[in-house]
Amino acid sequence: MRNENCGTTDAERKTDLNQRMRDFALQVIRLYSALPKTTVAQVIGKQMLRAGTSVGAHYCEGTRSRSDAEFISKLEGAQQELAETSYWFDLAQPESLAPAVRLEVLRREADELMAILVASVKTVKRRTRG
Repeated sequence: MRNENCGTTDAERKTDLNQRMRDFALQVIRLYSALPKTTVAQVIGKQMLRAGTSVGAHYCEGTRSRSDAEFISKLEGAQQELAETSYWFDLAQPESLAPAVRLEVLRREADELMAILVASVKTVKRRTRG
């Protein structure tokens, strides 16, 4: 189905979001790889790595869901992982574990992905109630 607002198909938007999720995960992996090898950095980094890479997995599962309820559940799981990832970014910054600019770019992308996921869940919930 073609979206009249931006001239892209739903499938194209889905592919775009898949790519953004993948890119986000790869950026988190690269950030983790660049962290200092101190105990604190590695503990925070592993948590960040786990949460940041699971966002896309939840989204991918959601796109293959068999029902609206399952779709909502998977996307809400992705939202939880994004929130957790942002939490770890927030802890990494005052500890100077990574450049503040790099963390801010990732935090901004996490916020944008969150907004997309929230809007998607709201749309499905509205459609299933109405």
